[in-house]
Amino acid sequence: MIHNSSNLKKAPQGLAESLLIIEPGRTEKNYWADLWRFRELFLILAWRDISVRYKQTIIGVLWALLRPFLTMVVFTVIFGRIARLPSEGNAPYALLVFAGMLPWTLFASALGEASNSLINNANLISKVYFPRLIVPVATMVTAFIDFLISLLVMVGMMAYYRFAPGWSILLLPLFGLMALLASLGPGLWITALNVKYRDFRYVIPFVVQFGLYVSPVGFSSSVIPERWRFLYSLNPLVGVIDGFRWSILGGNSPIYWPGFLLSLAIIAFFLWLGISRFRKTEKSFADII
Repeated sequence: MIHNSSNLKKAPQGLAESLLIIEPGRTEKNYWADLWRFRELFLILAWRDISVRYKQTIIGVLWALLRPFLTMVVFTVIFGRIARLPSEGNAPYALLVFAGMLPWTLFASALGEASNSLINNANLISKVYFPRLIVPVATMVTAFIDFLISLLVMVGMMAYYRFAPGWSILLLPLFGLMALLASLGPGLWITALNVKYRDFRYVIPFVVQFGLYVSPVGFSSSVIPERWRFLYSLNPLVGVIDGFRWSILGGNSPIYWPGFLLSLAIIAFFLWLGISRFRKTEKSFADII
């Protein structure tokens, strides 16, 4: 039997030195501290997922470059050439689209990885105690690495179009964090449901496919009529994508602040909901997985 020291305490003086007493509720009280104590497990799981992603692949990390780039080309042709939707200011349409593809790809990849993480680590979860929150968070590291690789394409495109970013580029990490948090809340909720109801794994591909077309990835959110724009921002990715475009394109893509704040509130709400639902059902994972 594996005993976790955080759940046990030494017996009072006078009893045998080897005797341990289980202290009820100690795991619950120390849960967030245990996240730090098990940080090495987090690093091990994250590194394992990264190595598995690129091991025995023909073109390796180029997958992280090709997927957003080819999607950008398709969207540029459809929305920019055929539909003739406007760009932002004097920014090339290809830059507009790719600046929207970056946060969307980060969100979609992180959501997909987190949502199936518990099922993919069933053997580990059923055998040893650790805060289960580590598993879905660790899987999101792979999506973040893909995102960093995709940034190289963005740098190359800006050099090709001779488009220099302004000071707002310094805030790009903030919007990257927003994209990860936007995926973490729903990802935690769905992965908890997926343990008990396995058919929830079919929900994610549908959500990702549907969300790609209702989010302002291939077009600017400014094309939405003003009277609907605040309502449109109920989609939390609207604020994330608008923030990305503003940080990369600067004044060419101003932020619609009421909608951005609404998207931020929606992200916070789903993050709270995801964590609370995950924690509520976490104790039963090992029994039913």
